[in-house]
Amino acid sequence: METQAMEQVSPVISPEQFLAHWQGHRNLTRRVIEAFPEKDFFEFSIGGMRTFAQLTMELLAIAAPGIREIATGNSEKLDEHFDHKNSKANILKKWDEDTEEINKYWAQLPVEKFQEHLKLFGQYEGTGTSQIFYFIDNEIHHRGQGYVYLRALGIEPPFFWER
Repeated sequence: METQAMEQVSPVISPEQFLAHWQGHRNLTRRVIEAFPEKDFFEFSIGGMRTFAQLTMELLAIAAPGIREIATGNSEKLDEHFDHKNSKANILKKWDEDTEEINKYWAQLPVEKFQEHLKLFGQYEGTGTSQIFYFIDNEIHHRGQGYVYLRALGIEPPFFWER
């Protein structure tokens, strides 16, 4: 077999496409939050599961702090609480701020970080890519719970394919 010069191989998905995919999910989750009546967002649950506000707090604790840690290498403690004053508007404001923070730190990610082995929040091991996929998968999982809650409340959730 003849040795040939290796051509530059494109990834299956570019970093820009990866971010757009994630932000599409974040946009949809934001619309699910918006669909909840204020009171039910903080109080409604089924079968002992957490409220959608509590699930959203987990998502906020992971996404922006996680991408910031991947980009900078500075580890921080996972913190699922901030004083939102039981206001959906405050949570949506934080959601939007975190979306901008994700964009900011994403722009600082060298391509090598996607394959680098990391231990996020001092405890979760994997590559940069696997960590980000976890952020997205976890969001989809919890958003699905939100869909069930909305339907139980008689509210039509946003179409999942409209990201």
